[in-house]
Amino acid sequence: MATHDFLLPVPDLSAVRAGNTGVEGVWHFDSGTPGRHAMVTSLVHGNELCGAWAVKTALEAGLRPRRGKLTLAFCNLAAFDTFDAARHDASRYLDEDLNRVWSDDKLAAPTTRERTRASALLPWVRQADWLLDLHSMHEPSAPLLLTGMQPRNLDLARELGAPRHVIVDAGHKDGVRMRDYGRFGQMADNGTRSLLIECGYHGALESRTVALDQVGRFLRASGIVDESDIPAEWITPAPDVQQAIEVTQPVVARSMDFRFAQPWQGLEELERAGTVIGWQDGEPVTTPYDHCTLVMPSLRQLVPGVTVVRLARRVA
Repeated sequence: MATHDFLLPVPDLSAVRAGNTGVEGVWHFDSGTPGRHAMVTSLVHGNELCGAWAVKTALEAGLRPRRGKLTLAFCNLAAFDTFDAARHDASRYLDEDLNRVWSDDKLAAPTTRERTRASALLPWVRQADWLLDLHSMHEPSAPLLLTGMQPRNLDLARELGAPRHVIVDAGHKDGVRMRDYGRFGQMADNGTRSLLIECGYHGALESRTVALDQVGRFLRASGIVDESDIPAEWITPAPDVQQAIEVTQPVVARSMDFRFAQPWQGLEELERAGTVIGWQDGEPVTTPYDHCTLVMPSLRQLVPGVTVVRLARRVA
């Protein structure tokens, strides 16, 4: 498995860690004027530092809503506290993935440290109308904005205008993501919006730039701040066009015996159906249709039941 330099420094959260809500890591600001409740979350995974940098920057800039409410959160601080750049995957979570516990049955049974933390975050997630969840990736890749299956979220992604690649996806079989919890997961347009941005490789300096750009674009679109409230240096040039692709199916490891045919980087579009992308238990894994795009291929978290790559096709 390839290794990649981890260049992004660890943010010092000591001055912002406590929050102002009584829940560690959670900050909440109420303008006192009607408007949406926007929430930006970071560190859902303890080794994904770019979001923590963006939230810390927003707090240090004194960003406040002119209308509605703003919640900013550092989510899995306990996992973050174990971070070591030399073995950063180990600090993704402590007991289980915090981004797979957002279903009522798991939240009702706080048997792990991540479920206990999710229960503490839950009141803020429930209140939010718009949610932006900041993440990064195991492998080097262009940023990906994940919308879920709701058309309203795809519309918002297109309104933001960046990044170039937008992924329409149904989530994970092994648990519900925060961005799909409750009202956010309903198909009918109930006024909510929820996006998950994968800002690039965990250790890339550029991931911090992408995270801050997305926070600025998201908060502008939410209407809780004026355009002039977002520092101009947060916003990077938008791509000429965006391309949306829809995930049609995951490739899930049945065992530890899985290998890729090539060192895929992600976003490769394979022209012909039947192209071998890897082998599972000695059997070929092939593309099911022409012009199949590979999304987030990685064996870094390989265990039985884990998605190792997603297969997708372009959205018209």
